Amino acid sequence: MSLESEVDLPGGAVLPGALPDALRAELIAFRRDMHMHPELGNQEFRTTAAIKERLERAGLKPRVLAVGTGLVCDIGVEGEQWDGGPSMLALRADIDGLPIPDTKTECPYRSTVPDRAHACGHDVHTTVVLGAGLVLAELHRQGALPRPVRLIFQPAEEVLPGGAADAIKSGALEGVGAIIAVHCDPRVDAGKIGLREGPITSACDRLEIGLDGPGGHTARPHLTTDLVTAAARVVTDVPALVGRRFDSRSGLAITWGRVESGHAPNVIPQHAELSGTVRCLDLEAWRQAPDVVVAAIDEVANLHRAKSEINYVRGVPPVVNEPGVTELLREAMIARRGVDSVEGTEQSLGGEDFSWYLEHVPGAMARLGVRTPGERHVRDLHQGDFDVDESAITVGVELFTAAALVNGLR
Repeated sequence: MSLESEVDLPGGAVLPGALPDALRAELIAFRRDMHMHPELGNQEFRTTAAIKERLERAGLKPRVLAVGTGLVCDIGVEGEQWDGGPSMLALRADIDGLPIPDTKTECPYRSTVPDRAHACGHDVHTTVVLGAGLVLAELHRQGALPRPVRLIFQPAEEVLPGGAADAIKSGALEGVGAIIAVHCDPRVDAGKIGLREGPITSACDRLEIGLDGPGGHTARPHLTTDLVTAAARVVTDVPALVGRRFDSRSGLAITWGRVESGHAPNVIPQHAELSGTVRCLDLEAWRQAPDVVVAAIDEVANLHRAKSEINYVRGVPPVVNEPGVTELLREAMIARRGVDSVEGTEQSLGGEDFSWYLEHVPGAMARLGVRTPGERHVRDLHQGDFDVDESAITVGVELFTAAALVNGLR
Protein backbone atom coordinates (compact mmCIF):
# COMPACT_ATOMS: atom_id res chain seq x y z
CA MET A 1 0.00 0.00 0.00
CA SER A 2 1.50 3.33 -1.06
CA LEU A 3 0.86 6.38 1.13
CA GLU A 4 2.84 8.91 -0.85
CA SER A 5 0.51 11.92 -0.67
CA GLU A 6 1.45 14.51 1.92
CA VAL A 7 -0.40 17.48 3.42
CA ASP A 8 1.37 20.34 5.17
CA LEU A 9 0.25 21.07 8.73
CA PRO A 10 0.65 24.30 10.68
CA GLY A 11 4.13 24.46 12.12
CA GLY A 12 5.71 22.61 9.22
CA ALA A 13 4.71 19.06 10.23
CA VAL A 14 3.83 16.69 7.43
CA LEU A 15 0.68 14.57 7.28
CA PRO A 16 1.06 11.46 5.11
CA GLY A 17 -1.55 9.33 3.55
CA ALA A 18 -4.22 10.08 0.98
CA LEU A 19 -6.28 6.93 0.40
CA PRO A 20 -4.75 4.71 -2.33
CA ASP A 21 -7.02 3.93 -5.29
CA ALA A 22 -6.88 0.17 -4.76
CA LEU A 23 -7.92 0.45 -1.12
CA ARG A 24 -10.67 2.91 -2.04
CA ALA A 25 -12.15 0.39 -4.45
CA GLU A 26 -11.82 -2.41 -1.91
CA LEU A 27 -13.62 -0.38 0.75
CA ILE A 28 -16.50 0.45 -1.58
CA ALA A 29 -16.85 -3.27 -2.32
CA PHE A 30 -16.74 -4.07 1.41
CA ARG A 31 -19.47 -1.51 2.14
CA ARG A 32 -21.67 -2.85 -0.65
CA ASP A 33 -21.31 -6.42 0.59
CA MET A 34 -22.23 -5.29 4.09
CA HIS A 35 -25.17 -3.32 2.68
CA MET A 36 -26.43 -6.49 1.01
CA HIS A 37 -26.21 -8.51 4.24
CA PRO A 38 -27.55 -6.37 7.11
CA GLU A 39 -27.75 -7.98 10.53
CA LEU A 40 -29.70 -6.78 13.56
CA GLY A 41 -28.20 -5.84 16.91
CA ASN A 42 -26.32 -8.65 18.69
CA GLN A 43 -26.77 -10.86 15.61
CA GLU A 44 -23.91 -9.38 13.55
CA PHE A 45 -21.92 -12.61 13.25
CA ARG A 46 -21.25 -12.42 9.51
CA THR A 47 -20.30 -8.75 9.77
CA THR A 48 -17.98 -9.38 12.72
CA ALA A 49 -16.28 -12.25 10.89
CA ALA A 50 -15.74 -10.15 7.76
CA ILE A 51 -14.14 -7.30 9.71
CA LYS A 52 -11.99 -9.71 11.73
CA GLU A 53 -10.74 -11.51 8.63
CA ARG A 54 -9.71 -8.28 6.89
CA LEU A 55 -7.90 -6.92 9.94
CA GLU A 56 -6.06 -10.20 10.48
CA ARG A 57 -5.03 -10.21 6.83
CA ALA A 58 -3.41 -6.84 7.52
CA GLY A 59 -1.38 -8.40 10.34
CA LEU A 60 -3.54 -7.04 13.17
CA LYS A 61 -4.98 -8.88 16.18
CA PRO A 62 -8.67 -8.00 16.61
CA ARG A 63 -10.52 -9.25 19.70
CA VAL A 64 -14.21 -10.18 19.50
CA LEU A 65 -16.28 -8.69 22.32
CA ALA A 66 -17.56 -10.89 25.13
CA VAL A 67 -21.14 -10.69 23.77
CA GLY A 68 -20.01 -12.58 20.66
CA THR A 69 -20.35 -9.81 18.08
CA GLY A 70 -18.37 -6.64 17.56
CA LEU A 71 -14.66 -6.33 18.14
CA VAL A 72 -11.79 -4.06 19.12
CA CYS A 73 -8.36 -3.85 17.56
CA ASP A 74 -5.25 -1.97 18.64
CA ILE A 75 -2.71 -0.53 16.21
CA GLY A 76 0.79 0.39 17.35
CA VAL A 77 0.64 -1.82 20.43
CA GLU A 78 3.27 -4.44 21.17
CA GLY A 79 1.74 -7.62 22.58
CA GLU A 80 -1.92 -8.43 23.01
CA GLN A 81 -3.22 -5.33 24.80
CA TRP A 82 -2.16 -1.80 25.62
CA ASP A 83 -1.06 -1.11 29.19
CA GLY A 84 0.61 2.25 28.73
CA GLY A 85 -2.05 4.42 30.36
CA PRO A 86 -5.06 6.27 28.93
CA SER A 87 -3.42 7.79 25.87
CA MET A 88 -4.91 5.96 22.87
CA LEU A 89 -7.31 7.62 20.45
CA ALA A 90 -10.29 5.32 19.75
CA LEU A 91 -12.16 5.29 16.42
CA ARG A 92 -15.68 3.96 16.87
CA ALA A 93 -18.08 2.38 14.37
CA ASP A 94 -21.48 0.73 14.84
CA ILE A 95 -22.16 -2.39 12.79
CA ASP A 96 -25.88 -3.29 13.07
CA GLY A 97 -28.71 -2.76 10.60
CA LEU A 98 -32.40 -1.91 10.96
CA PRO A 99 -35.55 -4.09 10.91
CA ILE A 100 -37.06 -2.39 7.85
CA PRO A 101 -37.27 -3.46 4.19
CA ASP A 102 -34.84 -2.09 1.61
CA THR A 103 -37.06 -0.34 -0.96
CA LYS A 104 -34.38 0.64 -3.49
CA THR A 105 -35.47 -0.93 -6.78
CA GLU A 106 -32.60 -0.29 -9.20
CA CYS A 107 -29.69 -0.67 -6.78
CA PRO A 108 -27.41 -3.68 -7.53
CA TYR A 109 -26.31 -3.89 -3.89
CA ARG A 110 -29.72 -3.59 -2.22
CA SER A 111 -30.34 -5.78 0.82
CA THR A 112 -30.73 -9.49 0.14
CA VAL A 113 -32.29 -10.07 3.59
CA PRO A 114 -36.07 -9.58 3.82
CA ASP A 115 -37.14 -6.75 6.13
CA ARG A 116 -33.55 -5.82 6.96
CA ALA A 117 -31.63 -2.79 5.72
CA HIS A 118 -28.61 -0.63 6.41
CA ALA A 119 -30.78 2.48 6.38
CA CYS A 120 -28.79 4.49 8.93
CA GLY A 121 -25.34 4.35 7.37
CA HIS A 122 -23.73 1.93 9.80
CA ASP A 123 -22.21 0.12 6.83
CA VAL A 124 -20.45 3.39 5.96
CA HIS A 125 -19.32 3.99 9.56
CA THR A 126 -17.89 0.47 9.72
CA THR A 127 -16.11 0.78 6.38
CA VAL A 128 -14.62 4.13 7.38
CA VAL A 129 -13.11 2.75 10.60
CA LEU A 130 -11.91 -0.39 8.82
CA GLY A 131 -10.27 1.70 6.11
CA ALA A 132 -8.68 4.03 8.64
CA GLY A 133 -7.35 1.01 10.52
CA LEU A 134 -5.75 -0.43 7.38
CA VAL A 135 -4.09 2.89 6.54
CA LEU A 136 -2.88 3.43 10.10
CA ALA A 137 -1.53 -0.12 10.28
CA GLU A 138 0.55 0.57 7.18
CA LEU A 139 1.78 3.86 8.65
CA HIS A 140 2.77 2.00 11.81
CA ARG A 141 4.80 -0.46 9.74
CA GLN A 142 6.54 2.53 8.16
CA GLY A 143 7.27 4.02 11.59
CA ALA A 144 4.97 6.98 10.90
CA LEU A 145 2.26 6.43 13.56
CA PRO A 146 3.17 8.58 16.56
CA ARG A 147 0.69 7.12 19.06
CA PRO A 148 -1.35 3.89 19.35
CA VAL A 149 -4.93 3.83 18.06
CA ARG A 150 -7.85 1.56 18.94
CA LEU A 151 -10.59 0.55 16.52
CA ILE A 152 -13.99 -0.17 18.11
CA PHE A 153 -16.60 -1.97 16.02
CA GLN A 154 -19.63 -1.90 18.26
CA PRO A 155 -22.79 -4.04 17.95
CA ALA A 156 -26.40 -3.13 18.66
CA GLU A 157 -26.43 0.66 18.43
CA GLU A 158 -30.10 0.50 17.42
CA VAL A 159 -31.08 -1.55 20.50
CA LEU A 160 -31.80 0.58 23.58
CA PRO A 161 -29.87 1.32 25.71
CA GLY A 162 -27.27 0.52 23.06
CA GLY A 163 -24.41 -1.89 22.54
CA ALA A 164 -21.88 0.73 23.64
CA ALA A 165 -22.46 -0.43 27.22
CA ASP A 166 -21.44 -3.99 26.28
CA ALA A 167 -18.35 -2.72 24.48
CA ILE A 168 -17.36 -0.69 27.55
CA LYS A 169 -17.88 -3.72 29.81
CA SER A 170 -15.60 -5.69 27.48
CA GLY A 171 -12.80 -3.19 28.14
CA ALA A 172 -13.10 -1.19 24.91
CA LEU A 173 -12.11 2.03 26.70
CA GLU A 174 -9.21 0.68 28.74
CA GLY A 175 -6.16 2.75 27.80
CA VAL A 176 -8.26 5.17 25.74
CA GLY A 177 -7.76 8.89 26.30
CA ALA A 178 -10.26 10.18 23.72
CA ILE A 179 -12.76 8.78 21.22
CA ILE A 180 -14.14 9.98 17.89
CA ALA A 181 -16.92 8.87 15.56
CA VAL A 182 -18.85 9.96 12.50
CA HIS A 183 -22.51 9.66 11.64
CA CYS A 184 -23.87 9.87 8.10
CA ASP A 185 -25.81 13.05 7.41
CA PRO A 186 -27.86 13.16 4.18
CA ARG A 187 -28.30 16.93 4.57
CA VAL A 188 -24.55 17.57 4.19
CA ASP A 189 -22.71 17.26 0.88
CA ALA A 190 -20.14 14.52 0.44
CA GLY A 191 -16.70 16.03 0.88
CA LYS A 192 -17.74 17.95 3.99
CA ILE A 193 -18.35 17.30 7.67
CA GLY A 194 -20.58 19.08 10.17
CA LEU A 195 -19.20 19.91 13.61
CA ARG A 196 -20.63 21.31 16.80
CA GLU A 197 -19.19 21.78 20.29
CA GLY A 198 -21.46 20.63 23.10
CA PRO A 199 -24.66 18.63 22.53
CA ILE A 200 -24.99 17.32 18.96
CA THR A 201 -27.72 14.68 19.50
CA SER A 202 -30.59 14.37 21.96
CA ALA A 203 -31.41 11.93 24.69
CA CYS A 204 -33.83 9.23 23.60
CA ASP A 205 -35.97 6.95 25.78
CA ARG A 206 -38.83 4.61 24.91
CA LEU A 207 -42.33 4.52 26.37
CA GLU A 208 -44.58 1.45 26.44
CA ILE A 209 -48.01 1.91 28.03
CA GLY A 210 -50.89 -0.47 28.68
CA LEU A 211 -54.33 0.88 29.63
CA ASP A 212 -57.02 -1.40 31.03
CA GLY A 213 -60.68 -1.15 31.89
CA PRO A 214 -63.77 -3.40 32.19
CA GLY A 215 -64.97 -2.76 28.62
CA GLY A 216 -68.57 -2.57 27.52
CA HIS A 217 -71.06 -1.46 24.86
CA THR A 218 -70.54 1.81 23.01
CA ALA A 219 -74.21 2.58 23.80
CA ARG A 220 -73.32 2.84 27.51
CA PRO A 221 -69.88 4.45 27.90
CA HIS A 222 -71.02 6.05 31.17
CA LEU A 223 -71.22 2.61 32.78
CA THR A 224 -67.63 1.61 32.04
CA THR A 225 -64.21 3.02 31.21
CA ASP A 226 -64.19 4.54 27.73
CA LEU A 227 -60.75 3.16 27.00
CA VAL A 228 -60.38 4.53 23.48
CA THR A 229 -61.05 8.04 24.74
CA ALA A 230 -58.63 7.47 27.61
CA ALA A 231 -55.93 6.40 25.16
CA ALA A 232 -56.64 9.39 22.94
CA ARG A 233 -56.32 11.69 25.94
CA VAL A 234 -53.00 10.15 26.92
CA VAL A 235 -51.80 10.77 23.35
CA THR A 236 -52.76 14.45 23.38
CA ASP A 237 -52.70 15.53 27.04
CA VAL A 238 -49.53 13.89 28.34
CA PRO A 239 -47.18 15.76 25.94
CA ALA A 240 -48.99 19.00 26.80
CA LEU A 241 -48.70 18.41 30.56
CA VAL A 242 -45.05 17.42 30.36
CA GLY A 243 -44.34 20.43 28.18
CA ARG A 244 -45.46 22.68 31.05
CA ARG A 245 -43.32 20.89 33.63
CA PHE A 246 -39.97 21.44 31.94
CA ASP A 247 -38.18 24.53 30.77
CA SER A 248 -39.07 24.77 27.08
CA ARG A 249 -35.37 25.24 26.30
CA SER A 250 -34.78 21.60 27.32
CA GLY A 251 -36.50 20.53 24.10
CA LEU A 252 -38.25 17.59 25.74
CA ALA A 253 -40.73 16.04 23.32
CA ILE A 254 -42.99 12.97 23.50
CA THR A 255 -43.94 11.50 20.13
CA TRP A 256 -46.16 8.45 19.66
CA GLY A 257 -45.41 5.75 17.13
CA ARG A 258 -48.11 3.17 17.91
CA VAL A 259 -51.64 3.22 19.35
CA GLU A 260 -53.75 0.03 19.30
CA SER A 261 -57.12 -0.76 20.82
CA GLY A 262 -60.35 -2.56 20.02
CA HIS A 263 -61.71 -4.85 17.34
CA ALA A 264 -65.33 -3.83 16.71
CA PRO A 265 -67.02 -0.45 16.20
CA ASN A 266 -69.70 -1.02 18.84
CA VAL A 267 -67.52 -2.53 21.58
CA ILE A 268 -65.56 -0.52 24.14
CA PRO A 269 -62.34 -2.52 24.49
CA GLN A 270 -60.75 -3.72 27.70
CA HIS A 271 -57.17 -3.00 26.70
CA ALA A 272 -55.20 -0.38 24.80
CA GLU A 273 -51.48 -0.11 24.05
CA LEU A 274 -49.38 2.92 23.23
CA SER A 275 -45.68 3.26 22.50
CA GLY A 276 -43.49 6.17 21.60
CA THR A 277 -40.30 8.02 22.37
CA VAL A 278 -39.18 10.71 24.79
CA ARG A 279 -36.47 12.92 23.32
CA CYS A 280 -34.64 15.68 25.14
CA LEU A 281 -31.89 18.16 24.29
CA ASP A 282 -30.82 18.82 27.87
CA LEU A 283 -28.94 16.35 30.06
CA GLU A 284 -30.44 17.47 33.39
CA ALA A 285 -34.00 17.41 32.05
CA TRP A 286 -33.36 13.91 30.70
CA ARG A 287 -32.38 12.76 34.18
CA GLN A 288 -35.69 14.05 35.57
CA ALA A 289 -37.85 12.86 32.68
CA PRO A 290 -38.92 9.38 33.89
CA ASP A 291 -40.55 10.59 37.11
CA VAL A 292 -42.30 13.52 35.45
CA VAL A 293 -43.54 11.58 32.42
CA VAL A 294 -44.83 8.62 34.44
CA ALA A 295 -46.67 10.96 36.83
CA ALA A 296 -48.36 12.73 33.90
CA ILE A 297 -49.50 9.45 32.35
CA ASP A 298 -50.97 8.28 35.65
CA GLU A 299 -52.81 11.59 36.10
CA VAL A 300 -54.47 11.43 32.69
CA ALA A 301 -55.30 7.72 32.96
CA ASN A 302 -56.82 8.14 36.43
CA LEU A 303 -58.94 11.07 35.22
CA HIS A 304 -60.57 8.70 32.73
CA ARG A 305 -60.81 5.74 35.18
CA ALA A 306 -58.26 3.67 33.27
CA LYS A 307 -55.65 1.54 34.96
CA SER A 308 -52.19 2.23 33.56
CA GLU A 309 -49.13 0.02 33.35
CA ILE A 310 -46.05 1.94 32.24
CA ASN A 311 -42.72 0.63 31.03
CA TYR A 312 -40.31 3.55 30.77
CA VAL A 313 -37.25 2.17 28.96
CA ARG A 314 -34.16 4.24 29.63
CA GLY A 315 -32.28 4.90 26.41
CA VAL A 316 -29.29 7.14 25.85
CA PRO A 317 -28.24 10.60 27.03
CA PRO A 318 -27.25 13.32 24.53
CA VAL A 319 -23.92 13.11 22.76
CA VAL A 320 -21.99 16.11 24.14
CA ASN A 321 -18.94 16.90 22.04
CA GLU A 322 -15.92 17.88 24.13
CA PRO A 323 -14.39 21.12 22.74
CA GLY A 324 -10.80 19.84 22.54
CA VAL A 325 -11.71 16.67 20.63
CA THR A 326 -14.07 18.63 18.39
CA GLU A 327 -11.15 20.91 17.55
CA LEU A 328 -9.04 17.84 16.76
CA LEU A 329 -11.61 16.78 14.14
CA ARG A 330 -11.71 20.33 12.77
CA GLU A 331 -7.91 20.53 12.45
CA ALA A 332 -7.72 17.09 10.84
CA MET A 333 -10.41 17.85 8.26
CA ILE A 334 -8.94 21.23 7.37
CA ALA A 335 -5.49 19.66 7.00
CA ARG A 336 -6.94 17.15 4.55
CA ARG A 337 -9.52 19.13 2.61
CA GLY A 338 -9.29 22.79 3.49
CA VAL A 339 -11.31 25.20 5.57
CA ASP A 340 -14.39 24.98 3.32
CA SER A 341 -14.78 21.29 4.13
CA VAL A 342 -16.04 22.00 7.65
CA GLU A 343 -19.43 23.53 8.43
CA GLY A 344 -21.46 24.04 11.57
CA THR A 345 -24.35 21.73 12.37
CA GLU A 346 -27.43 21.88 14.57
CA GLN A 347 -28.23 19.66 17.51
CA SER A 348 -30.30 16.72 16.30
CA LEU A 349 -33.25 15.12 18.07
CA GLY A 350 -31.89 11.72 17.07
CA GLY A 351 -30.41 9.50 19.76
CA GLU A 352 -26.95 7.86 19.63
CA ASP A 353 -25.37 5.47 22.12
CA PHE A 354 -21.95 6.98 21.38
CA SER A 355 -22.97 9.15 24.35
CA TRP A 356 -22.19 6.29 26.76
CA TYR A 357 -18.50 6.41 25.83
CA LEU A 358 -18.48 10.11 26.67
CA GLU A 359 -19.55 9.31 30.22
CA HIS A 360 -16.02 7.86 30.60
CA VAL A 361 -13.67 9.69 28.20
CA PRO A 362 -13.76 12.95 26.23
CA GLY A 363 -14.85 12.58 22.64
CA ALA A 364 -16.67 14.05 19.68
CA MET A 365 -18.86 12.95 16.79
CA ALA A 366 -18.83 14.58 13.35
CA ARG A 367 -21.61 14.61 10.80
CA LEU A 368 -20.25 12.93 7.67
CA GLY A 369 -21.74 14.39 4.51
CA VAL A 370 -23.20 11.69 2.24
CA ARG A 371 -25.37 13.73 -0.15
CA THR A 372 -24.17 13.99 -3.74
CA PRO A 373 -23.47 17.70 -4.30
CA GLY A 374 -26.34 19.26 -6.24
CA GLU A 375 -28.78 16.45 -5.46
CA ARG A 376 -32.16 17.83 -4.40
CA HIS A 377 -33.78 14.66 -3.11
CA VAL A 378 -32.70 13.88 0.44
CA ARG A 379 -32.62 10.14 1.20
CA ASP A 380 -33.39 10.42 4.88
CA LEU A 381 -32.12 8.14 7.63
CA HIS A 382 -34.23 5.16 8.72
CA GLN A 383 -36.04 5.07 5.35
CA GLY A 384 -35.95 2.05 3.07
CA ASP A 385 -34.47 3.95 0.12
CA PHE A 386 -31.54 5.38 2.08
CA ASP A 387 -28.22 5.38 0.24
CA VAL A 388 -25.05 7.46 0.18
CA ASP A 389 -22.55 9.07 -2.16
CA GLU A 390 -19.74 6.55 -1.68
CA SER A 391 -17.03 9.19 -1.99
CA ALA A 392 -17.93 9.90 1.65
CA ILE A 393 -16.03 6.72 2.58
CA THR A 394 -12.77 8.25 1.39
CA VAL A 395 -13.55 11.46 3.28
CA GLY A 396 -14.24 9.56 6.50
CA VAL A 397 -11.09 7.43 6.24
CA GLU A 398 -8.88 10.45 5.60
CA LEU A 399 -10.55 12.38 8.44
CA PHE A 400 -9.86 9.58 10.92
CA THR A 401 -6.31 8.93 9.77
CA ALA A 402 -5.56 12.64 9.92
CA ALA A 403 -7.09 12.87 13.40
CA ALA A 404 -4.90 10.01 14.62
CA LEU A 405 -1.78 11.67 13.23
CA VAL A 406 -2.61 15.19 14.40
CA ASN A 407 -3.45 13.79 17.85
CA GLY A 408 -0.03 12.16 17.96
CA LEU A 409 1.67 15.43 17.11
CA ARG A 410 0.01 17.37 19.93
